[in-house]
Amino acid sequence: MPALLPAAPPAPIRLLDLPAQHAAIQPDLDAALRRVLQEGAFIQGPDVPLFADELGRYLGGARVVPCANGTDALQLALMSLALQPGDEVIVPAFTYVATAEAAAILGLRPVPADVDPATFNLDPAAAEAAITARTRAILCVHLYGQCADLTALRQLADRRGLALIEDNAQAIGATWQRPDGTVAYAGAVGEVGTTSFFPSKNLGCLGDGGALITRDEARATLLDELANHGQARGRKYVHQRLGLNSRLDTLQAALLRVKLRHLADWTAARQRVAAQYDALLAEAPGLRTPQRQAGSSHVFHQYTLTLDTEARRDGLQQHLQRHGVPSVVYYPVPVHRQPAYEYLGYGAGRFPVAEQLCRTVLSLPIHPGLTPEQVAYVAAAVRAY
Repeated sequence: MPALLPAAPPAPIRLLDLPAQHAAIQPDLDAALRRVLQEGAFIQGPDVPLFADELGRYLGGARVVPCANGTDALQLALMSLALQPGDEVIVPAFTYVATAEAAAILGLRPVPADVDPATFNLDPAAAEAAITARTRAILCVHLYGQCADLTALRQLADRRGLALIEDNAQAIGATWQRPDGTVAYAGAVGEVGTTSFFPSKNLGCLGDGGALITRDEARATLLDELANHGQARGRKYVHQRLGLNSRLDTLQAALLRVKLRHLADWTAARQRVAAQYDALLAEAPGLRTPQRQAGSSHVFHQYTLTLDTEARRDGLQQHLQRHGVPSVVYYPVPVHRQPAYEYLGYGAGRFPVAEQLCRTVLSLPIHPGLTPEQVAYVAAAVRAY
């Protein structure tokens, strides 16, 4: 018999409650804003390198190069590899479009590969099968908050002489355990990692922003130049290479410095919410709760269910909406079926796992401010369906 629901949720439930998150740290955000206004250094001000250093320490000593947004970060990462038009970059078929867009805009050819049905991330075997004589890089995405199989992908890239780029926009702070037992942060295993500070991200600014992550000092210098019109530090108006105008605003860096101090606590809160969902939905028929990638931690940018059919997914979403629970499909159309990428020539059925996930995934509310009562209500609504 279906579970009975209370007449209304314990309080309005949001997918992400940024006003409440910011209210808790409002004095520090206000102080950062006032400081930047008083200093007047709105572009490349002192908070930008300070934020880069602080985030680098948070990520285990990596070098961080801030930029304007996560899509620019992907493009800059590819530019740092000095690829040629027509070179191929393997990307997951199930991801946000920016992953492929960054390659296509440079005249490179994004080559989709299917994903693991349990973890949603790039399948190393599918990536290897997609390699041709023109392949130059693998661009994996740490989707929804956990790492792709970085050991297998790093080994594959090394074995085939390819670069590995990590799109870490959804998994800032996630970790990967190497075969030797050492731990690396997501974004710091490939040649370059990228991230986004879009407001909805686990570490989000109050506008747009992004960054690149590397452990290679020379590459960090190159990325810094590429993000600043190809201009070397200390040599104003001397442009050594083609670059972008892609800079993180000082104000956003200052606000991110405040929020970074709370990221570990916010991540732990997300993990508590996910654990409660896991326990309450473990026996719910017709759905699968998020599976964990062996070797990776999970920072739960999203908590994503997989339903057994598209009709049940759509029906559950409508049912949740009627009961005051928002939900989102990330993502409804795979990369190779997007109109902008029809030129790649991949028809329906080419990447069956990605296509099936687009029809059956549904992400529930998850953010640090969700109360146990709200999580219980959401889970009860799911079970009632």
